[in-house]
Amino acid sequence: MKNVAITTDSKSLIMIEKIESSLKNLYNYIESENYRGYDPYDTLNSWFPFQVFGKWPAILAIQFQKRNPVNIRPLLGVKKFHSTKGMGLLLKAYVKLYKLTVDKKLLSSIKFIKDWLIENRTFYNNDFCWGYDYPYSTPNFVHEKEFPTVVHHKYIMDGFYEYYLTFRDEKVKRFIIESEKFILNRIPQISVGNGICLGYHPKSTDCCYNASLHAAHCLAIVDNLRKNDHHSSLIKDVVNFVISKQKNSGVWYYSLNPETGEERKQVDFHQGFILESLHDIKNLIGYTSNDWEKAIKKGLEFYKKKQFFENGQSLWRLPRFYPVDIHNQAQGIITFCKLNSYDPSLLSFAQKIAEWTIVNMQSKRGYFYYRNFKNYKNKIPYIRWGQAWMLLGLTELGSLKNH
Repeated sequence: MKNVAITTDSKSLIMIEKIESSLKNLYNYIESENYRGYDPYDTLNSWFPFQVFGKWPAILAIQFQKRNPVNIRPLLGVKKFHSTKGMGLLLKAYVKLYKLTVDKKLLSSIKFIKDWLIENRTFYNNDFCWGYDYPYSTPNFVHEKEFPTVVHHKYIMDGFYEYYLTFRDEKVKRFIIESEKFILNRIPQISVGNGICLGYHPKSTDCCYNASLHAAHCLAIVDNLRKNDHHSSLIKDVVNFVISKQKNSGVWYYSLNPETGEERKQVDFHQGFILESLHDIKNLIGYTSNDWEKAIKKGLEFYKKKQFFENGQSLWRLPRFYPVDIHNQAQGIITFCKLNSYDPSLLSFAQKIAEWTIVNMQSKRGYFYYRNFKNYKNKIPYIRWGQAWMLLGLTELGSLKNH
């Protein structure tokens, strides 16, 4: 890969060179692995039939492996694989890298990732989509491998959209437009009081705020490509409902149970998801309002001041400091890069997050660790959770620093 050639003043040159080097090392690692890797939640891909013994053995196995800093997956027969969501993130990151470097060697990788995503889509009642790369169990639900979610769908559509904007491939444009059928036909529209929420997956009954915006984002991409406002009313209703659930502090919780009215009070990188989605949606549909802008500004202030230390280290889930999770770090870089128009200092803060992460969480081999605990590190190189997100974060930063 050619040099990224990020430009800046001489005062920051040493750190910029370190970020460039980090990006190249990460890229080389991902290439050497042929875009394959493990995932924190992939335990049920094992040859051992955890599910045969009931729901709880499967749940406990997943949670143990997620926390286990020693990678015993080879012993369990869990193999490295191409992650659907990870490949969607990589498609966007690689296209951005190509625009940064104009390195034609990237074109073959971009084509491979794009074609792989098309060939490996699944179908849910005849509508194509993407989902879990492994069977997955929680106390509330059990899903088979390939069960689709709007989160997978959105990040893959976003990758294809970045590809289309760069290469103007009309086949890809038609493919993206066709993807709306999964959102419209298979994702529940859940009425919550006087608001509406789009479900996380086809069997959803609760309202997950970031997932609802992810679904609306897919529809906003389609409207943008069609140059119409066909889904505008639904998109605005979804956004307005999510904004109505923001707290005075600026925070959003994770989800709402429509029957009980109780919220799941989880605060982590999903705050960044919500802010990024609000920003992207309003730009795609060419609409905003005072309420939207106020919500974004309040949300940004909370995200920066309450979820990160000044040195660029993120908190895990408020109010817990540890572990420092690579996904939190990457999402911070992406969010503050994208929304820097609200506050020019956000771009330098995104750089600070990148600096801290490179120094504290990147291996000499190029990959990023999963989590830093107070007294030890989980250094397993998860392809989706860490590598794909960080590659996208560093390319977002490079894209802005290059202008």
